[in-house]
Amino acid sequence: MANLQMTGILEKMTGKDKDYRYMATSDLLNELNKEGFKADADLEIKLSNIVLQQLDDAAGDVSGLAVKCLAPLVKKVSALRVVDMTDKLCDKLLNGKDQHRDVASIALKTIISEISSLSLARSVLVTLTPQLVKGITGPGMSTEIKCECLDILCDVLHKFGNLMANDHELLLGALLTQLTSPQASVRKKTVSCIASLASSLSDDLLAKATVEVIRHLRNKVMKSEMIRTNIQMIGALSRAVGYRFGPHLGETVPVLISYCTSASENDEELREYSLQALESFLLRCPRDISSYCDQILSLTLEYLSYDPNFTDNMEEDTDEENFEEEEDDDSANEYTDDEDASWKVRRAAAKCLAALIVSRPEMLSKLYVEACPKLIDRFKEREENVKMDVFNAFIELLRQTGNVTKGQIDIDESSPRWLLKQEVAKIVRSINRQLREKSIKTKVGAFAVLKELVVVLPDCLADHIGSLIPGIEKALSDKSSTSNLKTEALIFTRLVLTSHSPSVFHPYIKALSSPVLSAVGERYYKVTAEALRVCGELVRVVRPNIKVHGFDFKPYVHPIYDAIMSRLTNQDQDQEVKECAISCMGLVVSTFGDNLGHQLPACLPVLVDRMGNEITRLTAVKAFAVIATSPLCIDLSCVLEHVISELTAFLRKANRALRQATLGTLNSLIAAYGDEISSSTYETIIVELSSLISDSDLHMAALALELCCTLMADKRSSQNIGVAVTDKVLPQALTLIKSSLLQGLALLALQNFFAKLVYSANTSFDSLLESLLASAKPSPQSGGIAKQALYSIAQCVAVLCLAAGYQKCSATVTMLTRILKDDNSTNSAKQHLALLCLGEIGRRENLGGHMHIESIVIESFQSPFEEIKSAASYALGNIAVGSLPKYLPFILDQIDNQQKKQYLLLHSLKEVIVRQSVDKHEFDDTSVDKILKLLFNHCESEEEGVRNVVAECLGKLALIEPTKLVPALKVRASSAAGFTRATIVTAVKYSMVERPEKIDEIIYPEISTFLMLIKDRDRHVRRAAVLALSTAAHNKPNLIKGLLPELLPLLYDQTIVKQELIRTVDLGPFKHVVDDGLELRKAAFECVDTLLDSCLDQVNPSSFIVPYLRSGLDDHYDVKMPCHLILSKLAEKCAAAVLAVLDNLVDPLLKTINFKPKQDAVKQEVDRNEDMIRSALRAIASLNRISGGDCSIKFKNLMSDMSKSQALWEMYQSIRNE
Repeated sequence: MANLQMTGILEKMTGKDKDYRYMATSDLLNELNKEGFKADADLEIKLSNIVLQQLDDAAGDVSGLAVKCLAPLVKKVSALRVVDMTDKLCDKLLNGKDQHRDVASIALKTIISEISSLSLARSVLVTLTPQLVKGITGPGMSTEIKCECLDILCDVLHKFGNLMANDHELLLGALLTQLTSPQASVRKKTVSCIASLASSLSDDLLAKATVEVIRHLRNKVMKSEMIRTNIQMIGALSRAVGYRFGPHLGETVPVLISYCTSASENDEELREYSLQALESFLLRCPRDISSYCDQILSLTLEYLSYDPNFTDNMEEDTDEENFEEEEDDDSANEYTDDEDASWKVRRAAAKCLAALIVSRPEMLSKLYVEACPKLIDRFKEREENVKMDVFNAFIELLRQTGNVTKGQIDIDESSPRWLLKQEVAKIVRSINRQLREKSIKTKVGAFAVLKELVVVLPDCLADHIGSLIPGIEKALSDKSSTSNLKTEALIFTRLVLTSHSPSVFHPYIKALSSPVLSAVGERYYKVTAEALRVCGELVRVVRPNIKVHGFDFKPYVHPIYDAIMSRLTNQDQDQEVKECAISCMGLVVSTFGDNLGHQLPACLPVLVDRMGNEITRLTAVKAFAVIATSPLCIDLSCVLEHVISELTAFLRKANRALRQATLGTLNSLIAAYGDEISSSTYETIIVELSSLISDSDLHMAALALELCCTLMADKRSSQNIGVAVTDKVLPQALTLIKSSLLQGLALLALQNFFAKLVYSANTSFDSLLESLLASAKPSPQSGGIAKQALYSIAQCVAVLCLAAGYQKCSATVTMLTRILKDDNSTNSAKQHLALLCLGEIGRRENLGGHMHIESIVIESFQSPFEEIKSAASYALGNIAVGSLPKYLPFILDQIDNQQKKQYLLLHSLKEVIVRQSVDKHEFDDTSVDKILKLLFNHCESEEEGVRNVVAECLGKLALIEPTKLVPALKVRASSAAGFTRATIVTAVKYSMVERPEKIDEIIYPEISTFLMLIKDRDRHVRRAAVLALSTAAHNKPNLIKGLLPELLPLLYDQTIVKQELIRTVDLGPFKHVVDDGLELRKAAFECVDTLLDSCLDQVNPSSFIVPYLRSGLDDHYDVKMPCHLILSKLAEKCAAAVLAVLDNLVDPLLKTINFKPKQDAVKQEVDRNEDMIRSALRAIASLNRISGGDCSIKFKNLMSDMSKSQALWEMYQSIRNE
């Protein structure tokens, strides 16, 4: 039946009436698109013939439909038919009539795009390729035929270049001859064709192509248009093959630079193409281009201002900032010449410079000296598109400065931030001129520069606010301003207001507030929302300190209030505007509330109403928190009850952010307005918050406990509140304290809770203490209690005792010592807790009055249980903290005399020193000398544990007494004993903490002495030096920046597998290989990872990735993991350097993701391998994200292989969506 119907359609298609033919062809298209359509051999022949026949139909719409029929037909007929159709179409293309050529070309392109199976592609290519080559190189072929053939070949190569390896040489030979064709269109299409072919060429053929192009370029008698084509060819090759072009730069770059400088004055395109090719090299071949960067920099700076047809008489800077009429003086803008193409050169130079800035962070200081002034000068560029590129190049310079100098202080005059500061005045002057231009695009670009400047140097515009205000004012109030310009101006204004001192703006508030408040009334929501955010900052600026009367803010209160109120009451607007209006009104009420007496009864109910709306309630809750914390004590009596009941209900909601904000707001409201809230409301809140106290969300638990403390702290807290807390909250708190996850703010809040509970009307100290101690008992259901939980209980006991007063505290200490005296070694849990409690109480309170407490504690050093010994050591150290003069000499004496207890006593000493270094307390000189002597005596201990404790003690002691310690450590850094050197370097590591310390300036000149031990002969010392370098890079990057050129090669050397550190241990039945260098390699890679965060401008990624990272990716499991992290980070921060060697990195990644554990592998090995694969897939996902990842055929194949494995692909997709 179907065939009969098809026969009818085919008959109609050959009819004389064009409408019939059109309808029949349309029916055929519908039939072919049906999924169930199948044709036998005869029908296939008929279909393919008639569709080809219809292509030549005189009616254009019929032939157009016939082309559409080809797409489904290719998928529904046999390979033989597709080859036959291709053959016939090629014949039409090469030998047919001119009018049929276009449609034959389109038909061939359609067939190529629809071929999906490789076998069909190969069959088609066998006949298609020779015909296309004939069309391109055959004698007598017209330009049109050549162009069509080149177009089709370009599509073929793009899609099936890899399948044509046998024809690559033939194709390349044919195409290279066309580069010298007299027809420009042929040359242009040849360039695209060779670029498509290049990505699948072998290195030898790529070299052949490059050599041929360079030979053309060196031919001095060649016409300029041929030279231009060949330069375009080089740029296209570089873009197509990326890093693979690197080896040819030596012969290419000098030729391009010489053409750029020697081209005739009107040959702008030649210069443009040369600069575009250089830009491509900078981005794609970062390692090989390094030696030419300085030359390229001078070239781009020279051509950035290349404008031979125009002389600018406005060169000199004019400071007439208020020269408002400048826009009417069109002398600088009236020159126009349609044939002047010099702007293309300037644009190419700006883009090339931007590529240099992005790809060479190490050149930043040089760029500031040479490029920055030139870029600022070129802000006056007369061609708008070029000006945008100049702005973009400058923004890239600012961004790179932000990336490179993150977390640094400007210590020297060569640092990029310091150099940028010197240019600020010039930048502002130049930008102000741009803000007076007519062009909207120019003004938007100028604000983009200013925005980036404020982000990188937050306080740099303090002296220039006055000169910038007119530009902001004009952008906001000018009738011709677009919403895009207004948004940019408002964002910049907000950034400036947040990053500068309020007093800077006070002279200009009047000029600034008026346009901002008008912008609040704008119709476009983005402008309104941004204007409201600016209003919020304006409120803070106008009245920065409520208690200090400085600037007269009163004239601005009502205009700001009115503008925001009109937005707040308007329901018919975007959610972003609603939220901004609520936040802003919260700020207005909290800052100006004392001047808004009559307005508050109208405004506060609106905010309460917004709390009832699901979309705006979170913002409204936060706004009430701001109002509640205002020092003006705003009168909320008209809405307080309603607000509290709403908030209490919110504690039951599923939205976590809402519950968090609600707890904070309730806390602020009760602290400020507690006397206006009823006791029954308190009880309701307590019941609701008790359910939030659990270790499933520690942050929430901390906020809930904090609110509970605020409720109990209220002087009017009744008996009922105490009962409610004891019944509802205390059981939850006692469950929470047993959690092994408890730490940080939640633990502090819990301690505060117990301290407050002692004063509550309904609880006694004894019952609370008993409850706390009982919570440490192992329960039959859950077994023993976690070690972390014992520390938490001990801290809460200590806080409870101190809150209860001296007598209760003293009685508790006596009770705890009695537990220790009971020689009942079976009850180890009780003794363990007693020791921890004594330590925590002793740290906070002087226990000198309790006789022989130190002897009782030290008795526990004999315990058979390790945790008891450790707790006793902790307790002794902390008791000594509370009373140094009495107990420190005792500990030092014991260390000298008790050899067996030395390790535990050193731990006690460590507790003392660490606590003193944190609390910034000092020892007396004699104690320091004694401690030092003792510690240095134990530097060479055979036990690693002892050496580590000694190193930590020395490091923390150095924070307290740097002038004594640094010279002493320096002397011992050259000790003959390896263990001593390692201990000293580890001590230096412990002395480098995140916060600023007085040791920083003392150790700065000496740091190289310690870190240079990275080349020590002893591997333990080398590893200690690597770890110290890693800590310094993380906490104090400025200490090591200057040493990195010398340290990095030594660090990279530690990442290599050293055969001399691998040994085989004979275990009888089998042999075991031990790699003593593994820990060192792992530490070295982790150090590089840290350096990429803090010292990116010093690390040259190109020299690190190959060979060091490459070998790490093929190393042991422990080394691969940090290497995958490094690769992801480099892909994000230095994409060009990674792409340059992508092929090299594919094999180790492929090996890792395809690794299968042995059949008899234990679960731990299987899980470990699973983690390893996930880690490698994360790195692959990062590589796939960076642009140009498709340059590498190997990487393409890796992605293709992965997609064929269902398990791998699913894992990869889940990682991408993380």
